[in-house]
Amino acid sequence: MLNEFKAFIARGNVMDLAVGIIIGGAFTLIVNSLVGDIIMPVIGAITGGLDFSNFFFPLSSTVTATSLAAAREQGAVFAYGNFLTVVINFLILAWIIFLMVKAVNKMRASLEKQKNEEPAAPPPVDVQLLTEIRDLLKTQRV
Repeated sequence: MLNEFKAFIARGNVMDLAVGIIIGGAFTLIVNSLVGDIIMPVIGAITGGLDFSNFFFPLSSTVTATSLAAAREQGAVFAYGNFLTVVINFLILAWIIFLMVKAVNKMRASLEKQKNEEPAAPPPVDVQLLTEIRDLLKTQRV
């Protein structure tokens, strides 16, 4: 069973998946920072200082706070502003992944085209001679 596990882990797909998950985790932090530190403040400045992360509806009459963190301490809230921020994170991440996949597919197509355009190596001399003999024999039979 241990040997089967080693064989499973050593397969290329599993290692690629592990690398993808690690890079994806790090990339998620970058996207969160991009949205939280760059995009949302610009949107807030354009919309007159609106901060989407603090948009919420109280679901309880005991919630009187004006910030989301304080409101969550007081009771249940419907935090739609935080949801908007997460949706923007997702859309940015999906767009970047789309562009990466598109670039990789273009690169693969280019490499495949180059491979198909490469001239075939000439056949060995003995094969050329045999081909010539075959062609001569065909002409003599006719």
